[in-house]
Amino acid sequence: MLSRTIKDWGLLAALVALWGSNFMFIKFGVATVPPATLVASRLAIGAVILVAVVRAMGQPFPPLGRAWASYAVLAIVGNCLPFWFITWGQKSLDSALAGILMAIMPLTTLVLAHFFVAGERMTRYRLAGFLLGFAGIAVLMGPAALTGLGGSSVEILAQLCVLAGAMCYATQSVLVRLMLKGNVMVASAAIIFIAALISLPVALIVDEPWNLSPSRESLYTVIWIGIGPTAIATLVFLKLIGSAGPTFMSLTNYCIPVVALLLGVALLGEEPGANAYTGLLLILSGIALSQLRRPASG
Repeated sequence: MLSRTIKDWGLLAALVALWGSNFMFIKFGVATVPPATLVASRLAIGAVILVAVVRAMGQPFPPLGRAWASYAVLAIVGNCLPFWFITWGQKSLDSALAGILMAIMPLTTLVLAHFFVAGERMTRYRLAGFLLGFAGIAVLMGPAALTGLGGSSVEILAQLCVLAGAMCYATQSVLVRLMLKGNVMVASAAIIFIAALISLPVALIVDEPWNLSPSRESLYTVIWIGIGPTAIATLVFLKLIGSAGPTFMSLTNYCIPVVALLLGVALLGEEPGANAYTGLLLILSGIALSQLRRPASG
């Protein structure tokens, strides 16, 4: 069993801060930068940094072939699509609510892993946790989203986009276990690089960024998103996985929604409402319940 050091806890706190605050920064960024351009910019910045780190470490990239095909799939599912979904959703959604909605990701992973990953069968605790988390999502989105009557269609679509982003991340977590081989650092740099190559022409066609007039605040924010929550967070994530293991790293699932909520309320003046707090409690309880294990017999 891996021991937990002060360094591990520091890495965990750094990862939570980087990923949890990202929802707030995206909200700043999309104020004057369209989603496609924001996504392409963060991926391009992240790719430059990660590829430079890999080169500095003297790690070679694999030759063109099956490995790069896997990288391309993971780039689309784990970066291009979720980044675009979440960023677009945050144009009409508070950062606090977006962060809470993302908490459904680990519960969705449980369901996907049950069908596609050996040894990850659904238990009664995992099933109960998923149902509890789903109830939290229902509380967050409200009866209007479930019945299709009334409410703001734009807001409901934005919430569904963030949930779609969470589904993409859940799918990626399963695909990584099935497809990713070799050096994880090299693979991460290659995946971000491919995602940037895909996103840049999309942004050029959709947004015509040369005609944009982003505010200085949004511009600095986009640069930081590329450096911090994209490149640095990837390096911290890999370091933490290697040092303390994926189970310890999964504690971020509890902390990130809370950080997103607190920052949205404290710094952006957002008022999520009672349903957001109730939904967050149900989702986090579902995650906790899903982590319970049956006592060993004998």
